[in-house]
Amino acid sequence: MTGTEISMDGILDAAQALLGVVTRTPLLESYEANERLGGRLLIKAEALQRTGAFKIRGAYNRIRHLSAAERHLGVVTYSSGNHALGVACAAKLLGTSALIVMPDDAPQAKRAAAERLGATIVLFNRDTENSDAIVTRLCAETGRINVPPSGDALVHAGAGTAAIELLVQAQAAGARIDTALIPCGGGGLAAATAFVMRARSPATQVYAAEPTLFDDTRRSLLAGKRVHNPKGQRTICDAIMTPTPNETTFALNRRLLAGGVVATDDEVRDAMRFAYQMFKIIVEPGAAVGLAALLSGRVDIKDKTVATIVTGGNIDQARFCALLSSTPTNGA
Repeated sequence: MTGTEISMDGILDAAQALLGVVTRTPLLESYEANERLGGRLLIKAEALQRTGAFKIRGAYNRIRHLSAAERHLGVVTYSSGNHALGVACAAKLLGTSALIVMPDDAPQAKRAAAERLGATIVLFNRDTENSDAIVTRLCAETGRINVPPSGDALVHAGAGTAAIELLVQAQAAGARIDTALIPCGGGGLAAATAFVMRARSPATQVYAAEPTLFDDTRRSLLAGKRVHNPKGQRTICDAIMTPTPNETTFALNRRLLAGGVVATDDEVRDAMRFAYQMFKIIVEPGAAVGLAALLSGRVDIKDKTVATIVTGGNIDQARFCALLSSTPTNGA
């Protein structure tokens, strides 16, 4: 598998390679939550994954394909945190080094965690600098290999292993998924999940879930072309604050997704509380947008089965407690 294509063979090959490397995260269900919602809610808890997010799946699958010479040079990527952790961990496991381009407003806890895994961090300003341009320059200067968060077939194949697990676990629980809600930044996990569902569960509708101020994929799907988010905006969902959909993943998502849904920051806080109370898991804001869109009523669950991938749990205790105890702002 090369270039930007994605295939079921590639996903299954990645799943085999990831055995013993990543955690087969649980599919959680709460009968109390189901009774309250009037339908069946399934949560794929990637917050419990190694490095605290699904991103290690794609990072490891991409890096394992590097030649010995390429591993000697090392890898480089852009990330606001979770992909950085995945790349740093995978690089360490596979005997190479990682250089991470991170926005200077990324959570300090994520930056410190990546550094503990051996990564070198290069900071940039997301409002005045372009991360892709910085990565391109560093590749040219150092010879390092780019391991992007999305837009790469091997990264997508690794992400798709979470969707395969979700589907198998749902089937084992006697559930047929009507709707899948996937937190969306660059769009790689959404594309991989939609691809898996199209192949294995074609009746399942897959939606990208985004914060209201960073709904570039939703608006791009409606416009039929990629659009950008205005600069200067912020959301508590730091993990998915992307400026525009990745070109490759948008082409896939335009073909495969049923659409996009959004949630405000206040709704995300409510979803984080709900996940903690009902499922006893700590979820970072960007990972809760699918759940938030459901709880806000934007997605119908009445007499249906809805699944969401809670993509990460990398949030420090102080910020988690502060977000859950904060009062509504009545805005994004």
